[in-house]
Amino acid sequence: MRGEKCCCSVKDGSIPEASTALSFKDILGACKIRLGIDRMNYRVEPGLYSVGRPDGGSPVLVSANYKLTVDAVRKNLDGLNCWLLILDTKGVNVWCAAGKGTFGTEELVKRIEAVKLSEVVNHRELILPQLGAPGVAANEVTGRTGFSVIYGPVRSADIQAFISAGNKATEEMRLIKFTFTDRLVLTPMEIVPAVKKSLQVFSVLFLTNLFAKRPFTKHDVAAYIGAVFVGSVITPLLLPYIPGKAFSIKGWQLGFGWTAAYLVLTKGFAESNRFLSAGKLFLLPCVSSYHALNFTGSSTYTSHSGVKKEIEQILPFMAGIAAIGAAFLLFAHLFGIGAKSK
Repeated sequence: MRGEKCCCSVKDGSIPEASTALSFKDILGACKIRLGIDRMNYRVEPGLYSVGRPDGGSPVLVSANYKLTVDAVRKNLDGLNCWLLILDTKGVNVWCAAGKGTFGTEELVKRIEAVKLSEVVNHRELILPQLGAPGVAANEVTGRTGFSVIYGPVRSADIQAFISAGNKATEEMRLIKFTFTDRLVLTPMEIVPAVKKSLQVFSVLFLTNLFAKRPFTKHDVAAYIGAVFVGSVITPLLLPYIPGKAFSIKGWQLGFGWTAAYLVLTKGFAESNRFLSAGKLFLLPCVSSYHALNFTGSSTYTSHSGVKKEIEQILPFMAGIAAIGAAFLLFAHLFGIGAKSK
């Protein structure tokens, strides 16, 4: 396992100390991860860390070993003396790891025993993040280790207020929010894989142009890029305001709007362009739909069962429509059907 060492130091030779200050390296690493670069290797070593000057009576906070998660937690612990127990979630955040089972009962019990937590603290309470609850059987943890599980707030920014209130959360602390800013921060992670896939599409367009009677132009490329941008950026930003529940349908709606607007601006509905326009109306909204569907892994607006349903029922249908649109376009370009784009 690859571990990041920048957030802690060992002063007594046994328990590392986690700093509450983020370094330039931490900030740079966060920017890299937001772009989806080497994301699955961005992790810290699991184990027990000290924050401040904790003693036997200090609270024990539990988190995942995804470094972005650890950084988000520790920067909000400034001035607090506590212990930070990091589970081996394979570099996955708490919420996703709880669904996958890596932030779960077995790993928590294993980690408690591995760090000999009962010898470090004289109480028997663990504060777990609320979003980790689906993966943990609290009663089983207590029965096997003697430590009771307390679920803390959704946001790490509320941890200190939660502890000061006697480990009691307000309704606001329990509320899961997914604001415009939250969604905006996540969109770069959607753009990078979209760019990689787009390079493959551009390669196909280039090869087609070598022998097509009507070559693809910069206008065609702009139409495709617009559809990708609508699905990977605009749809996530406007997510709560688009009708429907399925992400793919939300993306398709905006993608259809973009395609129709593009065709109006480029006179795509003129009689000589209708075959080409039909291909774009079939294909481009499905491109937006596909990229919007990818955002389900970043959103609090869906569930595992909902995503599975979309993939099994809607995605094949969208793929079929996209194939029809792609066939229309390739046929038109290869055999020169339709007027040349201006």
